Amino acid sequence: MNTLTSVDFRPLLVPATIDAPDAADFVEMVHVRNRIYREISGHDDHRIAPDELLPHYRVTEYERRLAWVIVDDGAIIGRIGVDLPLENDSKVAFWLIELLRDAWGRGIGSAAHDLVEQVARENGRSVLQSWAEHPEAPGPRLAPPTGFGEIPRDHAARFFLSHGYALEQVERNSAFDLTAPFRTVERLLAEAEAASGDYRVVQWFAPTPPEYVDGYAWMKSRMVTDAPAAGLEFDEETWDAARIAEHDAVYTDSGRTLQVTAAQHIATGELCAFNELVVGKDRTEASHQEDTLVLKHHRGHKLGTLVKCAGLLSWRDVAPLSPRVITYNAEENRPMLDINEAIGFAPIAYEGAWKKVLT
Repeated sequence: MNTLTSVDFRPLLVPATIDAPDAADFVEMVHVRNRIYREISGHDDHRIAPDELLPHYRVTEYERRLAWVIVDDGAIIGRIGVDLPLENDSKVAFWLIELLRDAWGRGIGSAAHDLVEQVARENGRSVLQSWAEHPEAPGPRLAPPTGFGEIPRDHAARFFLSHGYALEQVERNSAFDLTAPFRTVERLLAEAEAASGDYRVVQWFAPTPPEYVDGYAWMKSRMVTDAPAAGLEFDEETWDAARIAEHDAVYTDSGRTLQVTAAQHIATGELCAFNELVVGKDRTEASHQEDTLVLKHHRGHKLGTLVKCAGLLSWRDVAPLSPRVITYNAEENRPMLDINEAIGFAPIAYEGAWKKVLT
């Protein structure tokens, strides 16, 4: 129990299956999560079904995931999560605190943050990092040291600042209308194909075919080293066949569809760029563009445009009733934003990336 009357931070029991007798807390946590995201963003594009989120809580050798439900007088009103990477004597902890709006202003978030700090210290972590959406609002603004993007000094920003955090980066949340004509995508794909004659497009759905596992693993390992990170701290990751299998199972075990579109260097067979698109079992919901990367030594051949456009064109057959694709990019990642804007992605929201170093 914490010091707030009637409020309890209860460790989240992760059930073996969503139909298990002990799954009630997990199912209700997901429903509350979805309500919170709707309150913040005003739409349901971040919604996920409990059975589709469950594989993300599976125990792995790559990170330790700790979670609590926030219970007020018997009802779940929010959640707390702390992710502890298990690579290279990591000093980083990633966390979230999410509360229904009716519960704001009672000190619950601050008490939850005390728990986050305690867990971080107990696990030898000194760098705390978290992300929050900051809906557009009038009034004072905040800009990160990168000089790219800004957010309002809103409720969430004031919470981070009051607990000793610095805004390190702004991320743009963009959406592409899948119901609109694809003429621009088709034109850009033709231009990219003309500029990338030494490469071909290869595609697959999870689970990854054996012939692509090594190349995909190497590209996934470069996401934390090659993508703009501003002042945030990430541990270099080692990916191999086992980790790819674990990654793919998060999608396949819950019936979600993961499509990977990659560029392959014809002369060497090396995979050198990739794009991921994901949709849930309900293919009428929004799709999500997840990781996209072009390896540094293959840049300058329109490979980013190539894999994004090829992926979107094939996605019309995969999820023809999905209304849009949503994605995130750092505001200073101008090369990737240029591609997205040319394709037709439009900004719909902004997130702040926050960091605190414990003394």
